[in-house]
Amino acid sequence: MSAGSESPPPARRTPFRRHLDLDAINAWSRDTAMAHLGIVFTELGDDYLRATMPVDARTHQPYGLLHGGASALLAETVGSTAGLLSVDDDEGCVGIEINANHLRAVRSGQVTATATPLHVGRQTQVWEIRIEDDAGRLVCISRLTLAVIKRPPARDAASR
Repeated sequence: MSAGSESPPPARRTPFRRHLDLDAINAWSRDTAMAHLGIVFTELGDDYLRATMPVDARTHQPYGLLHGGASALLAETVGSTAGLLSVDDDEGCVGIEINANHLRAVRSGQVTATATPLHVGRQTQVWEIRIEDDAGRLVCISRLTLAVIKRPPARDAASR
């Protein structure tokens, strides 16, 4: 093949059906565990969703390190939100399995989680979530399996 006849790389196909801005996505976290832990969605790309979480007293375990449960909560938050953006308006996603391997300790700063799809089907989805520290080092790698369901009726503030 000659240099002039090379075809461009194939365009990435987005799994996302809903295209919301980050303010709308962050609004979903009001009055939840995500807000309490300081999780903030920071970037929505063609095939990924990214969020940050502080590493501080809210997310520490007794040794002053990032709690593995906080990492798992961050991973499930970013993965399930990405999943929700990948279904029709009358559908939702619920986690049915999560795996998290904790690879590096973090004492302070923030961690960044990036969810990318491994499988986006009609009934199930599988997302990989990479959590990195401020230096870009891998802290936790997670895999989240979601079930796609019919969306339950929205809860209003009075029913909480």
